[in-house]
Amino acid sequence: MTAQARGLHARVLESLGPAITGGEYPPGSVLRTDELAQRFEVSRSVVREAVRVLESMHLVESRRRVGVTVLPTAEWNVYDPQVIRWRLAGADRPRQLRSLTVLRSAIEPAAAGLAAQHATPEQCAALTECALGMVATSRGQQLEGYLFHDVNFHRIVLNASGNEMFARLGDVVAEVLAGRTHHQVMFEDPDPAAVTLHVRLAEAVREGDAAAAEAITREIAVGALHELDILAP
Repeated sequence: MTAQARGLHARVLESLGPAITGGEYPPGSVLRTDELAQRFEVSRSVVREAVRVLESMHLVESRRRVGVTVLPTAEWNVYDPQVIRWRLAGADRPRQLRSLTVLRSAIEPAAAGLAAQHATPEQCAALTECALGMVATSRGQQLEGYLFHDVNFHRIVLNASGNEMFARLGDVVAEVLAGRTHHQVMFEDPDPAAVTLHVRLAEAVREGDAAAAEAITREIAVGALHELDILAP
């Protein structure tokens, strides 16, 4: 695919994806390739390529003589980072954020407990570095800098768990954290208590204290849910 075709494909995808996840095309809606090509002023091959991506996310199903049918939400690949990004950009953001945060509260404490048992010295050092980076960017409305360290912190915890299923959730957690920041579901400066908890978690992992690591991570999750009650009720 040429660079121009990739650009056209991306433009179609970035319009159709949010429209589907945002409810503009409810489940059962039928989209016609030729009509989409005319609407976006692109070739049908460009539209078909965009549809193939949407099919891989289980957002749509393409059938001969029928067209492209929008699938029910229950069939979507809701763990796909792009689907998460689109849903967080839509009107259903508060419910989506809460759903993802509840998922994190169920998974991350267990992952942190495992990380305390299995983290390598290099992972412990990286976790401490991220925690210090969060402290350094927690004042002065440096939310993008804070996000960078926060995402890396949680990726390290999930990877250090030694469980490949937990590790694969790194992109999901990254999208949740990015969505909170980019859609202003964050205080102008992060909650100091949350920052301190991340520092304590890094210490617990380094010291091999699985019980403390799990308890601290659960406290972080409770705090995140409390923030949603305030900022995205």
